[in-house]
Amino acid sequence: MNERDDGAAALIASGGAVLGIELGSTRIKAALVAPDTTPLAAGSHAWENRLRDGIWTYDAADVWSGLAACYAGLADEVRSRYGVELRRVAALGVSGMMHGYVALGGDGELLVPFRTWRNTSTGAACAALSPVLEFAVPQRWTIAHLYQAILDGEPHVTRLARLQTLAGHVHWRLTNEHVVGLNEASGMFPIDPVRRDWDGRRLAAFDALLAPHGLGWTLRDVLPAVRRAGTEAGRLTIDGARLLDPSGALEAGAPTCPPEGDAGTGMVATNAVRPRSGNVSAGTSIFAMIVLERSLSRIHDAIDIVVTPDGSPVAMAHANNGSSDLDAWLALFAQVGRVLGATVGTDELYARLLPLALAGDPDAGGLLAVNYVSGEHITGFTEGRPLVARSEDARLTLENFLRAQYFASLCALRAGLDILTRDEGVAIDELRGHGGLFKGGDTGQRMLAAALNVPVSVPATAGEGGAWGIAVLAAYLLREDRDESLPDYLDQRIAGTVGAPVAPDPRDAAGFEVFFARHRAGLGVERAAIQALPSRDRGTASA
Repeated sequence: MNERDDGAAALIASGGAVLGIELGSTRIKAALVAPDTTPLAAGSHAWENRLRDGIWTYDAADVWSGLAACYAGLADEVRSRYGVELRRVAALGVSGMMHGYVALGGDGELLVPFRTWRNTSTGAACAALSPVLEFAVPQRWTIAHLYQAILDGEPHVTRLARLQTLAGHVHWRLTNEHVVGLNEASGMFPIDPVRRDWDGRRLAAFDALLAPHGLGWTLRDVLPAVRRAGTEAGRLTIDGARLLDPSGALEAGAPTCPPEGDAGTGMVATNAVRPRSGNVSAGTSIFAMIVLERSLSRIHDAIDIVVTPDGSPVAMAHANNGSSDLDAWLALFAQVGRVLGATVGTDELYARLLPLALAGDPDAGGLLAVNYVSGEHITGFTEGRPLVARSEDARLTLENFLRAQYFASLCALRAGLDILTRDEGVAIDELRGHGGLFKGGDTGQRMLAAALNVPVSVPATAGEGGAWGIAVLAAYLLREDRDESLPDYLDQRIAGTVGAPVAPDPRDAAGFEVFFARHRAGLGVERAAIQALPSRDRGTASA
C-alpha cells in the first residue's frame, strides 16, 4: 500500500469512514468515503425490475439479498485493498429510486408488491387529485399510487399503517425510524416550502377525499416524518446491521442521514442546490432538476415541483425512459461479438462503441428510434414498445444507429425542458451531468449539450452515482460547523471536482433539432406499435 492507502486503512479501521447505499434501477451500489467525501471503496449488485400483472416491480427478497451482496462486495474491496475489516462507520445514508409505492401494514409487512416509478397506471388518480390539491400530481408519485388503489377498491388500503418509498422503507428496516428526507418527501406529496414539511392545507384536502371511503386513517397517520439534510434520522440498529452484513462484522450505532431519492443525491453529487443551478441525472430514467429563483407562472402537467434536500424549490422534468434501450442494444452487440469469437467486457464494450455516435451524421442519417421500454408521461404514453425505423434512403451505419439511440434517450427530457425555457422563461446557464450515461469519455456530455443546447459540465465523481451522493449527505452530519448550509458545505468539498463545461457543437445541435422533429412525428408509429404488439405480460395494450 502507498502512503495514501495507509491513511485510508487507518481511517476505516478506526470507524471513521462514511457509508452511502443506493438502490438504483439496475444496480444496488455502496460507496465508502472519507469524511471529506473522498471515495475510498465501492461495491455493487445487479438487479432488474420485472413487469408482473401489468406492474413494474422488484421482488421483496431481492431487496435484502441484494443489499447484503452489495455490502459484501464493498467489504471485500476494503479487505483486499486496505488489508482491514470494515466493522463500523462514522455515519451512513440510504438512497433509492425516487417515487413509487411501498404500502406497509401494522407489523411492517408489505401489503402489495413494491410499485416503482416506472408505472404509469395512475392517470385517473392524478386527474382527480390535481384540481383538488391545486398541484400537478405526477403519475409516479406515491400519493398517486395510493389514491389509484383507493379508486380501484384494492382491499389492502384498509390495512395501511405506513406509506413509504423504497429508500424510506430500507431506512426504516435499518433504523426503526419512519422518516424521509425533504427531496424524497417532495416526490410523495406536496411540501410546504416555508415549513419544510407536508403541506397542511393539501393534507386536509386529501383527507376530505378519503372521508367517504371510511378507511379509518388520515394521510398524516401513514406518511413518514420529514427531515431536512444535516439532521440525524436515527441510528443503525443491531437488526439493521445484520440486514446489511449477515456475517455479523458490522457494528450497530452509526448515525444516519435522512433517506433520499436519486434526484436529491444527483443534485448533491453535482453541487447543484443553489438557485439557477441545474443537473441532469441520466440512467435507466433521465431527469433534469432546475433550482428555481421564482415560482412558475402556472401548473404544468409535465413538470414536477419538488425541493432540494435542504428545501429550495426545484422544477423537475422527468422522463421514464433513459438508457435502457441503448443498454439492450449494446448487450445484443456483445452477443454478436461472442459469436464471432470476441469476448469483450461491459466497460470495454461501452468505451469502444459509444464514442462512435460522435462520428455519425448530425441527424443520425435519417434513422428513427423511440426508446420507450415503459410508458412516458411527458408525451402521453402509458406503455412503451422500443422501436427503430428508417426510410429506404436513410443511412444505416453503426455510427448513425448509436447516435439515434443516444438522441432518442434525450427527446422526452428535451420536451420537458422546453416548457421551462420557452413557456416559463427559466434561464439555464449550465447543466451538470451525473450518472451512467457520463461514464468514460465525453460522448454523453456532448450529446446532452447538443440535445438541450446548453453547456454541460461533468464532475469527476459523475460515474460514482447516487451512492456517493448519499454518502456526502451522511458526511454532512459530521460537519464541525453546525450552522454551515448545505450549499456552502458542497462548495467547499465538491466545487473543485467539476470539469470545464462543454458548449453545444452547432453541427450537433442543428442535427438534434432535425432528429427531434422526426422523433415527435414518429410517436404515431409508436402508438401503432403498441396496438400491434401486445405486451407478453398482459396480452393487451393501449396508449
